[in-house]
Amino acid sequence: MYGPAAVLLATVLVLIVALLAAVAAGTLARLDGATYPAAVMRAATTFAAAITLAAAVTGALASVTR
Repeated sequence: MYGPAAVLLATVLVLIVALLAAVAAGTLARLDGATYPAAVMRAATTFAAAITLAAAVTGALASVTR
């Protein structure tokens, strides 16, 4: 239904949003006084949560549209 360019654009957009959320979480953790390893873990957790949420929404939308 959608071309490869649209899928690639959507994938890149989701990755950029997830990376921005991870950077924000890591920065806020560091400003809150967390150590560097703790801030990186919070950033990684936020990135994984954003990607998981995007996959869940994609799966839900795919099942509705078919």
